[in-house]
Amino acid sequence: MIRRNLLAGVCLLAALASWPARAGDGPGGDDGAGDGGLVYTMTNAAASNSVMVYRQSAGGSLSPLGAVSTGGQGSGGGLGSQGSLVLSNSRRWLLAVNAGSDDVSVLRASESGLTLASKTPSGGRMPIGVAVSGRIVYVLNAGMPNNITGFLLDNNGGLSPIANSTRPLSTPSAGPAQIQFSADGDHLVVTEKATNLIDVFPLVGLVPGPRVASVSHGMTPFGFAFGNHDRVFVSEAFGGAPNASAASSYSLLANDMLHVISGSVGTTQTAACWLVIDPSGRFAYTTNTGSRTVSVFGIGQDGSLTAGASLASTPAGGPIDATFSAGGRFLHVLTANAATIVTFRIQSNGSLQVVGTVSAPPAAAGLAAQ
Repeated sequence: MIRRNLLAGVCLLAALASWPARAGDGPGGDDGAGDGGLVYTMTNAAASNSVMVYRQSAGGSLSPLGAVSTGGQGSGGGLGSQGSLVLSNSRRWLLAVNAGSDDVSVLRASESGLTLASKTPSGGRMPIGVAVSGRIVYVLNAGMPNNITGFLLDNNGGLSPIANSTRPLSTPSAGPAQIQFSADGDHLVVTEKATNLIDVFPLVGLVPGPRVASVSHGMTPFGFAFGNHDRVFVSEAFGGAPNASAASSYSLLANDMLHVISGSVGTTQTAACWLVIDPSGRFAYTTNTGSRTVSVFGIGQDGSLTAGASLASTPAGGPIDATFSAGGRFLHVLTANAATIVTFRIQSNGSLQVVGTVSAPPAAAGLAAQ
């Protein structure tokens, strides 16, 4: 209980215009030319949640454009989750959780900006994460009892509940952190912070089959990302213990279990909570909320992790959510207590160089870019 409370105090500390969707060539661009776009975060305000929109210049710096209401309410504080604000595969829709009003908003992303398309009950209490695969949407609810619930996304941005799609996690208070589809859309994966489990739900048509749980190699599995060949890369916050954080990599087996490739490769930092993989698939990054740093890992062809010598410090505040620019040359990192978004340029060796910072709402949560 002490470690769980410490982690809550660290990882939960936090808190429109036209654009082309451009594919980049991954790390190593010299000037970021052609890598402009938009970056989104949520205010997560308890009175009224909104999506903040920023324009990214070709050099990576961000400029605020304004805010668009989600029509729901935020939590007013940290969500302790990854994936609370996500773009659909088509990049046409932006999905946002409203943890304070127990619903999910879909906003249309068009040349004229963002417009609210729909708001739908989340199928539980306190939604904190969303996963999208084509038209299929699953929401992660962290209120008692924890569950996942499925929806279909229609051409107008509406969400329709999928019958018999709600599934409980291992316990009513599992402390979920993230939900995400595998690359082929055949599996849903959920991390449970309180139980040290990683759940795999194979999809049978539109609904999840029986939950298959694997024990996390390290304590407090939090954020994760899929790499090549159904490999899963997971951050481990180790209950917020000082300098104990790590990351592990797994392969997803035919029996829906996870097989360890690299187990608990240390960051020597505190509270590695969020994890992202760069578009080239060569590097993984963890945001270490308790140390105010970002760690880089090299990813081998076999999915193994190697801790990098490079470590980037955020100018202020504990880093939480992170996302890559549309072209993959920049990493945007949301900080909690400093209420900023810090932009880093990714070097050819995966190391990070600060480009600049911009203000963000004090309770901001979620980060997405296109």
